[in-house]
Amino acid sequence: MKEYLLGVDVGTQATKGVLVRPSGEVVAIAAEEYGVLHPQPLWAEQWPDVWLQAVCNVIRRLLARPGLSPRAVAGVCISGLYGGSGIPLDAHMEPVRPCIIWMDRRATAEVDWVGDHVDLDTLFHITGNWVDSYFGYTKVLWIKRVEPKHWARISLFLPPNAYINWRLTGQVVMDHSSAGNLGGLYDIRAHAWSEEMAEALGIPLERLPTRIVPSGEVIGEVTAEGMKLAGLAPGTPVLAGGVDAPMATLAAGALHRGDNVAMMGTSTCWGVIHAGEGFARELVSMPHVVEATEKFYTWGGSATSGALARWFRDLLGQDEVARGTEGSKDPYQLLDDLARAVPPGCEGLLALPYFMGERAPLWDPSARGAWVGLTLSHTKGHLFRSLLEAAAFALRHAIEVGEEIGLPLSGETVVVGGVAKSPLWLSIIADVTGRAIRTPATEGIEAPLADALLVGIATGLVDRYERIREWVRYSEPVLPHPERHAVYDRWYALYHRLYEALRPLLPEFGRSAGDQANTR
Repeated sequence: MKEYLLGVDVGTQATKGVLVRPSGEVVAIAAEEYGVLHPQPLWAEQWPDVWLQAVCNVIRRLLARPGLSPRAVAGVCISGLYGGSGIPLDAHMEPVRPCIIWMDRRATAEVDWVGDHVDLDTLFHITGNWVDSYFGYTKVLWIKRVEPKHWARISLFLPPNAYINWRLTGQVVMDHSSAGNLGGLYDIRAHAWSEEMAEALGIPLERLPTRIVPSGEVIGEVTAEGMKLAGLAPGTPVLAGGVDAPMATLAAGALHRGDNVAMMGTSTCWGVIHAGEGFARELVSMPHVVEATEKFYTWGGSATSGALARWFRDLLGQDEVARGTEGSKDPYQLLDDLARAVPPGCEGLLALPYFMGERAPLWDPSARGAWVGLTLSHTKGHLFRSLLEAAAFALRHAIEVGEEIGLPLSGETVVVGGVAKSPLWLSIIADVTGRAIRTPATEGIEAPLADALLVGIATGLVDRYERIREWVRYSEPVLPHPERHAVYDRWYALYHRLYEALRPLLPEFGRSAGDQANTR
């Protein structure tokens, strides 16, 4: 009897999976962390075998539930981080080099080249997206220009989830959300690769998958090799999956026009569902993971949110890590305790969160992180809280741009991801944005739950997408406090002024870092 729906999400810093009954009951959760390679400042890449190993380990842990037979799994759906360039593979499907992921900002010369050689109005009209080193097509162009020997060997680029699907099934397939997120090459209205843009950019379409399907489509079955890798039963259906941000949005119940969700994990993706009226150069757009030909997902958000907290924990929170190991409190909870004792505005300390440049809506690869206003009276708690506030300011900026361009917005924002585990951070977000913030109270609510939902729909064990709203319980909304919101209004204005004041100087920091890297 097919009793379980299996969903797995390959994240930037961790892979997570859930085993769910068709009723929505989460019966098992597993996760595995890993790092990102940063060979130079603002570079970010990863070898695909790190992702594959994590996925297989997570699946095996889920299947290790006592009394569970792999044949009881109805199907598996794998979503993943935006893989930027995609994994470059040779004719034998072996990786040629690490995958240049979304976080990487090296392709600045390629952005300039596109601006000089491609009609940007045409690019935006066809793709619904603009030009920036965030987008995968500029990263592909970087490989073509800087690594010609690698370029000559590359036969195919696959996003992370599609690569793992190929390892499990032998099928080369890409989903519409991943194709749209590549930018530059995908016709967002025709739902197909654009020959016009491929010619303009000089990227051969034969290096991309020819088969593009909806996220919920079964693309193949687990092979004998897939069984050896992950322990799944041969013949288990495997779905296409999709990009983690719209999948996490679906997991939060976002199905209809105006539903908006902030996925705040390593980065922030605040996204809105619409019917095609919300394309904007300032934001990123792709087909939604549900009804891809009719619904779209448009988002903006900082490249760093949870990454700021993890960086701080690893670099400056060693005492909290040690105490967390000895006691029952997580290190992040201990850091929250320090930050909670600090008033809004951190007694004159303001941070900029641009630790990996910045994407939508700033589109500034030269942006950098900063602390301004430091005094000898500031403590670790002040530093940490200022980063929480900075991430909230970046979220408010994305929401305001969405409102300005006319995106339809419902009255409250749902927050999912690691940030949702911090009551302090949620309170700061509500106070900064002035919006009611709600989080799923059900354990394991992130992209993997939406993956499991799609398995249920594809196998007929779940009758409609709206069941997700029955699967998920929501917390009571966190409401903005009027006095704190007024304080943050002032600091938010200063946050913008600070960035504008520093912006002319920031490219010099990038050039200096590059010069130092080249002299090592």
